[in-house]
Amino acid sequence: MYYELATMTLPFGTAGAAAANVQAFATAAEAKGELLGCWFTDIGVLNQMIVLRGFANEQDLLAERERTQHSASPFGCGEIFQSLEQHSYQGFPWMKPVRPSAESGISGPVYEIRTYGIKPGGVQPTIDLWQQYVPPREALSPCVVAMVALDGPLRFTNIWSYPTLDARSKARADAVAQGIWPPKGGPAHLTTAMVSTIALPTAVSPLK
Repeated sequence: MYYELATMTLPFGTAGAAAANVQAFATAAEAKGELLGCWFTDIGVLNQMIVLRGFANEQDLLAERERTQHSASPFGCGEIFQSLEQHSYQGFPWMKPVRPSAESGISGPVYEIRTYGIKPGGVQPTIDLWQQYVPPREALSPCVVAMVALDGPLRFTNIWSYPTLDARSKARADAVAQGIWPPKGGPAHLTTAMVSTIALPTAVSPLK
């Protein structure tokens, strides 16, 4: 499964209009892929809308990237956003495809989006370790997706959902206390480039 993570920096007070425009753009008849998540940042870099779209194959991802780049108003927000970044990913091969909350049962409303730099040669060991360690970790909170970047610096992004910020803190503390997270040996394959963002779903987000 392939994914795109797009980040728009928005002027204050425009999130509602931007979200509606994102939904219309992503569900247009000519659009490829599927809108999966549309969040607005709450902790981290503020005034950012983060859009997750899924694609069955790389060709659809590239076609949709071209449509967006050639659009006079990408995501219907060309006159709203101050900046737009788009990054392509491939899901860890053993993970189930991301599905809307109505299908998967996975919901927040607190979502943590974490991106870690990977050292050269560290991609496959990271994928393998996460395959081993994520199932017991998911007993505490679900991992929505883990995916390797196909462009830019070598890195991967993982998204987790929680009912509350307190639940996030407890799940992370319990995972460490139980020795099930982080994956043993995993940090050896990572760089110190690590970013975490807490974001909440907008009204149009299929991941609620």
